[in-house]
Amino acid sequence: MLSRLAARRPRPGSTLAAAYRSSAAASSTVLPDALDRGSDAYARNAAAVGGLLSDLRSRVSQLAGSDVYEEALPSGGIITGIGPVHGRLCMFVANDPTTKGGTYYPITVKKHLRAQEIASECKLPCIYLVDSGGANLPKQAEVFPDRDNFGRIFYNQAKMSADGIPQIAVVLGSCTAGGAYIPAMADESIIVKGNGTIFLAGPPLVKAATGEEISAEDLGGASVHCKISGVSDHFAQDERHGLALGRNIVKNLHLAAKEASIHNSACDYQEPLYDVQELRSIAPADTKQSFDIRSIIARIVDGSEFDEFKKLYGTVRISLMLDYLLHSVLCVVQLKSVSFAFTQTLVTGFARICGQPVGIIGNNGILFTESALKGTHFIELCAQRNIP
Repeated sequence: MLSRLAARRPRPGSTLAAAYRSSAAASSTVLPDALDRGSDAYARNAAAVGGLLSDLRSRVSQLAGSDVYEEALPSGGIITGIGPVHGRLCMFVANDPTTKGGTYYPITVKKHLRAQEIASECKLPCIYLVDSGGANLPKQAEVFPDRDNFGRIFYNQAKMSADGIPQIAVVLGSCTAGGAYIPAMADESIIVKGNGTIFLAGPPLVKAATGEEISAEDLGGASVHCKISGVSDHFAQDERHGLALGRNIVKNLHLAAKEASIHNSACDYQEPLYDVQELRSIAPADTKQSFDIRSIIARIVDGSEFDEFKKLYGTVRISLMLDYLLHSVLCVVQLKSVSFAFTQTLVTGFARICGQPVGIIGNNGILFTESALKGTHFIELCAQRNIP
């Protein structure tokens, strides 16, 4: 009850908190402070309470595991726990980059594996907040070799994905070596612009091996993995945007029992924001002329809301030659003006129609290799989540 009441109070420093304080001050009288901080009684009380706290700390430490391990590693370098997202309980596994760079010690591996075990038994979607340098190199002998060591994390991740338990990764920082596998093996991954990077070896090792100097962003940043490699599915402008995208993914999971009717999740819905009658005016009569498939989608889905999947992947640059001069003999082409346009040849994403979750695939031109890979990945997600 107390936690619920505390949750209703505004965060300190927010505009709402300032309004809260001003309204509280207006309705109450501030009590004068009569405490004498220089008195002997004040010093005696502080010493007595300090002794009690020290005694309490020594007792609780036996339960908390204080000094059990040789090397101090607050929280094992990883935060794990269960919490609701859009009403659905999820398992959170968050690397702590302030502790040894988020690297994995033996105790870190134990915590991660235990969280995955609970998630597997309880069918909880896993949300990984990744900012890790992989295995701690001085501890490799204790982290890698055994069956239930570091490599087991990736086995569990693959098995849970195959069992239909969603694996979602939000890349908030640098993911190097073993830390790079977690977002790469996730069902859906988000990477934050400027902060998130994914690579097996960073710029210093690249320079040592090849002599090439390259920035972390150019080597494995958000643009690289969202537009070129396709390792990441969603491009986030900042951490807040990345976490919001993660919530949207959970919202679209539709993890109802496979034997249940797909219509069970239907509920009250909004009409499209745009007139359905306009559909007849969007597609041109000339079948060779292209048009934006999103204009069609916006007029058939609830509230015209569409959560696009791999929005930046499979984008093709098209050169438009506006004018040219052909010399008869030399066949020299002189371009007077050239403009460049970027287009996606396949649009994929999640939406709702009459309250029913659906996956939408829209052909937006010629299918290239990246477009086919994108479509395959999306169809696999829909099949895994029982979404038509």
